[in-house]
Amino acid sequence: MLTPAEWEAIRLSLLIGLAAVAWILPPGIVIAWWLARFEFRGKALVDGLIHLPLVLPPVVVGYLLLVALGRQGVIGAWLYSALGVSLPFSWQGAAVASGVMAFPLLVRALRLSLEAVDPKLEAAARTLGAGRLRVFTTITLPLAVPGLLTGTMLAFARALSEFGATITFASNIPGETRTLPLALYTLIQSPGRESAAARLCVLAILIALVSLIASEWLARRTKQRVQERDAY
Repeated sequence: MLTPAEWEAIRLSLLIGLAAVAWILPPGIVIAWWLARFEFRGKALVDGLIHLPLVLPPVVVGYLLLVALGRQGVIGAWLYSALGVSLPFSWQGAAVASGVMAFPLLVRALRLSLEAVDPKLEAAARTLGAGRLRVFTTITLPLAVPGLLTGTMLAFARALSEFGATITFASNIPGETRTLPLALYTLIQSPGRESAAARLCVLAILIALVSLIASEWLARRTKQRVQERDAY
């Protein structure tokens, strides 16, 4: 049986994971479409910056977030003085850190899916009078839904497993920012808590597997429906 503290860690992990995906989804869709459809000077640099969290140590990402979004940070000082918002050491800050680490996975999966959409279909719709926004929402995005679902589920799974950036930016506060990975880390540091740590480890593996399986199933199911619709 899980203890109340472990259930709280699971609840926080799901809450932060969902919040992370929610805030990165709109910019992720726009940026993936931008990279998939336009060629411009400096595109390789932009692509590299987007994927930087994948290769940087997560602690570095957390530190940069602390510098930028802390109460004395470039953006954080304005957020606190103007809106009274303080992101560090809060679950919202943990969602920001998790979202930053998961953002490249969302963009990459969706970009590949958007690049596979035939531009001739978009061009045909525009010749019939459809605007760019309508073409995107009625043709491009529906055809790229498998990539969108895959990217969303991968980003959610990555957000659930985030550790380094979260502990640096949001700390390890019980009931506020102590997610499943942080709870596992805390148990490992406590003598005699090996069984509890093993229990959370198994639970983390199960959640990750369910996320990946759901991602694959949703992508295949959506692709099958698109093919059936096209056949009619």
